[in-house]
Amino acid sequence: MLIALIARDKPGALQIRLDTRNAHVAYLKSTGAVSQAGPLLDSTGEMIGSLIILDVEDMNAAEEWAAQDPYAHAGLFETVELIPWKKVI
Repeated sequence: MLIALIARDKPGALQIRLDTRNAHVAYLKSTGAVSQAGPLLDSTGEMIGSLIILDVEDMNAAEEWAAQDPYAHAGLFETVELIPWKKVI
């Protein structure tokens, strides 16, 4: 099952993102659940959130994956959405 994780950073939290980025990227690579991932950017190119496509068994697995993300542990995100997604192209 493909799940889109769309997370928006808390305002002014760029330093939290930068400080936690290596642990976050290591987590992305280690779990085997990530199909695609990258930061959301504002109009100046500054990172303001994340878009991650998870390939997991079900929504519960996506919720557990999201809860274990180092960014979540660091309190980076203001909002997190998990939405079933269908790849067309």
